[in-house]
Amino acid sequence: MSSYEELINELSELCGIIPEYWDIFGNKHTVSIETQKAILRVMRLNIDSEENIQEEIAELKVRPWNGLIEPVKVVSANDQSLTIPIYIPVEEGRENELSISWSVWNESGQKDEFISEGSSITVSDQKWINGRRYIRIDLKDRGGRDIGYYTVSVLCKTPEMEISGTSRIIITPDACYMPPELENRKTWGLSTNLYSIRSNRNWGVGDFADLKRTVEWTAGLKGGFVGINPLHAIPNKKPFGISPYSPISRLYKNLIYLDMENIHEVKELKGQSAIDNRQWEETFKRLRAEDLIDYEKVAAIKEKLLRHAFEVFYETFSNPPVPPLEKGGKGGFYFNSKNRIEEFKRYITEEGENLEHFSTYMALSKEFGEGWQEWPEEYRNPSSNEVQEFRKTYKKEIIFHAYIQWLIDGQFREISEHAKNLGMSIGIYHDLAIGSIGGGSDAWMAQDVIADGISLGAPPDDFNPSGQNWGFPPLIPEKLKESGYEYFIQTIRKNMKHCGALRIDHALGMFRQFWIPKDMPASQGAYVRLHAEDLLRIIALESVRNKTMVIAEDLGTVGENARENLLRFGMLSYRLLYFERNYPEPSFITPEKYPDTALCSVTTHDLPTIYGWWSGRDIEEKKRLGMYPDEEAWLRNACDRERDKELLINALRSEGILPHGSELFTSKPMSPELCLAIYEFLARTPCKLTAVSLDDIIGTPDQQNMPGITNSYPSWMQKTPVSLEQITQDIRFLNLSEMFKKSGR
Repeated sequence: MSSYEELINELSELCGIIPEYWDIFGNKHTVSIETQKAILRVMRLNIDSEENIQEEIAELKVRPWNGLIEPVKVVSANDQSLTIPIYIPVEEGRENELSISWSVWNESGQKDEFISEGSSITVSDQKWINGRRYIRIDLKDRGGRDIGYYTVSVLCKTPEMEISGTSRIIITPDACYMPPELENRKTWGLSTNLYSIRSNRNWGVGDFADLKRTVEWTAGLKGGFVGINPLHAIPNKKPFGISPYSPISRLYKNLIYLDMENIHEVKELKGQSAIDNRQWEETFKRLRAEDLIDYEKVAAIKEKLLRHAFEVFYETFSNPPVPPLEKGGKGGFYFNSKNRIEEFKRYITEEGENLEHFSTYMALSKEFGEGWQEWPEEYRNPSSNEVQEFRKTYKKEIIFHAYIQWLIDGQFREISEHAKNLGMSIGIYHDLAIGSIGGGSDAWMAQDVIADGISLGAPPDDFNPSGQNWGFPPLIPEKLKESGYEYFIQTIRKNMKHCGALRIDHALGMFRQFWIPKDMPASQGAYVRLHAEDLLRIIALESVRNKTMVIAEDLGTVGENARENLLRFGMLSYRLLYFERNYPEPSFITPEKYPDTALCSVTTHDLPTIYGWWSGRDIEEKKRLGMYPDEEAWLRNACDRERDKELLINALRSEGILPHGSELFTSKPMSPELCLAIYEFLARTPCKLTAVSLDDIIGTPDQQNMPGITNSYPSWMQKTPVSLEQITQDIRFLNLSEMFKKSGR
């Protein structure tokens, strides 16, 4: 190995690149030098020569000594005192000339001030760097501060020197929130893909009115929650712009979910050509009748009508009436509008820069197309003078996109509050995607912390033998830390808003993420370590503040102690029937072996429904799509499935759920009775939550997403085979509710 390669290995280790890993099959993978170099470059390190690499290594080795104060410190609220280390260049014997003044600001702007001078200063450590002496001094804050975010400002003086710096201090609880109602009991809920709901009134895609009806119905069945897919903003265009897990932003939501008939300004338009004509009604009927969702058409119609509604709103926004008008006629409208304008302005103020950046991105996308990397160079920086001028010129367009997000936030909040008022212990159980696409709004506004030229993914596993490339960039660990974790905090906070529970997709990514350099296959990727303790503590803080419990999706290749650390912070594990086996034996574990601190379910959007699994529909589809490397792999998968069906029947019989000698054999099709028996098996586990897939109960044969396939499978487009109105009258759900009641949920 050359000296250059040795230096690359050393630098990679300092940057958290894990040199080797074991895949799910037990195969060891050693990361190549080329992969390491590609990752180091996207981390924005200079590796063009041995001298440059040595300089990078030297700088990393002396962190944090080469700065006055670390950019962020995340600590437990249970620490008896807060210690804030600072690092100062001071000649030996001259510590008594040092004066340190420092302040701690809370989120309300209140300040505590402290001064340390001369003999009151204690040196806790020292280090010589390039012939210069640095000392470490531990500032002690014994204020017993509450959980939250604080800013520390430090000023150090000697006769020859004056240096200053600031740091964010994050004080966190040691565990996530748990609803008091669930401390000593279990509950269940329905899990659905909101976009897929077919109803007699929506406009071709499931919306918030459908969600509200589902919440009311589930509450009537005594379910504790309704689980939904991510509602993140997406392009709404095929083939790559319809996945809820590949958003342009995780901070804002998709307009297709708006209940258009529950918007004040749309109601004002009733009877006008903008909304009330036969052409629109015929279009809605066609969109409802189609089996696949036409995202682009639905989004275009809703946006067009929202623009008409916004014209009504903007007229009042620009010229708000001062006194309330007389009752009747349009007086009531203007009076209500005045209140709505105040609410809207309050929303804009609360959202701040995040909303401004997102709305500006949406306006720029209309002007220059999607993917900010392809825009004219002067618009690629959100802080550029040209972008500032654009905001002034296109102020109305930018306010329009803020208006949409305000409407979404209001409707979502109303449903969440309604769920709580109906007595649901959790209410809405939301889903957070692992990342956002590289050309999207988040990547544009957070270029300092989001990498370019690399994608997140997963190594080879049972369901994806070639590995997975998810197509969106990772957060650069050190850059994120230097920013005080601001983007991460905002992402967690925004997605917990109005939710009783949040599922974090691929939560194992809090510990390490699989990075795949551009133009390399997934098999050539490498794991990169993150600042897991800090991230988990931030999640716990936001969880407690928002009263949102956390489910950590911990499937896949599990790193050492990952699940134990998630459990330590009170995050529920995510356990699927398909994978809970007595490894290395393929038999299913018994219910009592499931952990109590978990959510259990049969399947997810990326896996076959129980009807599809039982019939082998997913295996047939994979064969049709050419996903098997050879005939032998397909036959092996098919044989394993027949074995697994027999093992599942045996597991149900062992529990007495199915009688021995039952007529329910593996050669028979899946039935409502067998489906219910499988969920009774899960109901007997000690798991805190059981999520029932709506698709399982109504007998949907095809899974929502086929990972790794873009054009040949209708991922994210399939509607429920029957309408919501029919589903809510289906006796199978009453039987399900009664079963859970008998099981003590």
